[in-house]
Amino acid sequence: MTSQFALACLLLMMLPCRVVAESTLAVLEFELNDLTLLPRGEEELQRTAALQPMLEEALNVTDSVRIIRIDPAAVRDADAAFGYLFEHSEEAARLGAAHGADWVLVGRLHKPSFLFAYLMARLVDTQTGNVAEDLLVEVKGQQQVVTRKGIERLASKIAARLEAPKTDTSAPPANAPDNETRSLPRWPVRPSNQVRP
Repeated sequence: MTSQFALACLLLMMLPCRVVAESTLAVLEFELNDLTLLPRGEEELQRTAALQPMLEEALNVTDSVRIIRIDPAAVRDADAAFGYLFEHSEEAARLGAAHGADWVLVGRLHKPSFLFAYLMARLVDTQTGNVAEDLLVEVKGQQQVVTRKGIERLASKIAARLEAPKTDTSAPPANAPDNETRSLPRWPVRPSNQVRP
């Protein structure tokens, strides 16, 4: 009996196993950027409020991600205005690091039309304060069904990124242009004395 047990243990030790380090992730509440003619309807606000818990639930299935919860009051204090944490990754990183997260996910539901919407997620590395990846999932169709499927697709993209080896995001790639050339292009300015055609 003991020799069979020893043999079983030996066989189990010989099986290949995949060891994945657990990453901690803080998922912030999604913000709604509704550009439709009837913006910020009650149904859309409820849909947006459901995204964070839905995503946390989908990510809890993986063994490689542990969700860190941040008090909504702390998030409101850090979020100076609409889109602030989405656009200021260093502030989102500070917030996540203060609560023990390796990563922070700042999300937005971007709705340019009644027919479709985009789940936008910015994954921020709390050690560097840089955006590690911008993720985008388009959802079309009946809201309840496609929203859940979109969240599941987003969760799989996030899990895949967190399972990948961590790369250094503190410096731009060698072939990236310097900060001065990365600014938005300037549109040609017509001299004030020139008549428009």
